[in-house]
Amino acid sequence: MTLKLYNTLTRRQENFESLEPGKVKMYCCGVTVYDYCHLGHARSYIAWDTIRRYLMWRGYQVRYVQNFTDIDDKILNRARETGTSMESVAERFTETYFEDMKRLNVLEADEYPRATQTIDGIQQLINDLEKKGFAYSAGGDVYYQVREFAEYGKLSGRRLEEMQAGASGRVEGENLETSKKKDPFDFALWKAAKPGEPAWNSPWGKGRPGWHIECSAMVRECLGETIDIHGGGADLIFPHHENEVAQSEAVTGKSLAKYWLHNGFVTINGEKMSKSLGNFTTIRDLLDKPVDPMAVRMFVLTAQYRKPIDFTSEAIASAENGWNTIKEGILFAYQYGSQLGWETPEKVLSEKTNLLISQVEQFQKAMDDDINTPGVNL
Repeated sequence: MTLKLYNTLTRRQENFESLEPGKVKMYCCGVTVYDYCHLGHARSYIAWDTIRRYLMWRGYQVRYVQNFTDIDDKILNRARETGTSMESVAERFTETYFEDMKRLNVLEADEYPRATQTIDGIQQLINDLEKKGFAYSAGGDVYYQVREFAEYGKLSGRRLEEMQAGASGRVEGENLETSKKKDPFDFALWKAAKPGEPAWNSPWGKGRPGWHIECSAMVRECLGETIDIHGGGADLIFPHHENEVAQSEAVTGKSLAKYWLHNGFVTINGEKMSKSLGNFTTIRDLLDKPVDPMAVRMFVLTAQYRKPIDFTSEAIASAENGWNTIKEGILFAYQYGSQLGWETPEKVLSEKTNLLISQVEQFQKAMDDDINTPGVNL
């Protein structure tokens, strides 16, 4: 059986063939550490954890890297609100991320690069883009010239005339920034220092990196010029991942990633999750109710990772019931099976290999179909 994955870049399912036989280089965009992780994060990182574990089960040696964005306007705003520093806010919510993921039984990444620890690599990449004519400096800022990259839009499928400048919503002072740009679609690679904000020395003056360049630099530094799988939420396809492609491939002339995977959105009772609607749910709030973390994993896996999933009290209750049934059955067999004269589960499985093989084949058939977890019905 051959593993097939839906590739956002080609818009079709493809047979998975790693760049190097038996090895997979996988990068997933991590959190911006300014607040507690929410249900969208749970869905995303359970999905990547599942895919990673399945690749490992299939015999691949997986090197999994996931970043932390620890310099961003959102972090700086939180620091101002709380009267603390960017570093303390970032460190606090990095720690809470690890606490939440441990409770959800998500494997730790092999490496967690941070933007603030990759400044040299970021500046080198910007310098390379400048030398190749893809970037220009303006008043202490540096911008990427979108129209210079002929393949811009190939990941998202958008044409420039259909796009909206500043679509990431991460740019403050847009009018001032636009006045420095040669083209409204150009985006910041380096931002000139502002009073009271952290800044680093650079060839363009003191400043800090733009959001998109951070991941391009961290992928190159940790995994090389081309990787097997790049993952993230569907909301990152444009502009973040589109810009990563433009930055990295303009310098190397090589594909940044062979397969681009994106997980679907989470809604709450059919509505988009937002603080303004009062339905914003953090992972720890949910688990502290309490809800069994394994029930959360089961709930997430009831939907194929690319599909949207709606969080309702009924859905999580159903997942809890399902998990409790499985858990109680397993525990009962181990705790009381010998007293009832039952054979051990290990012996049963060893003597009923045909049944086991059939179940494994059923599992693998579903998982090979673009990680179709709802189709796993053992």
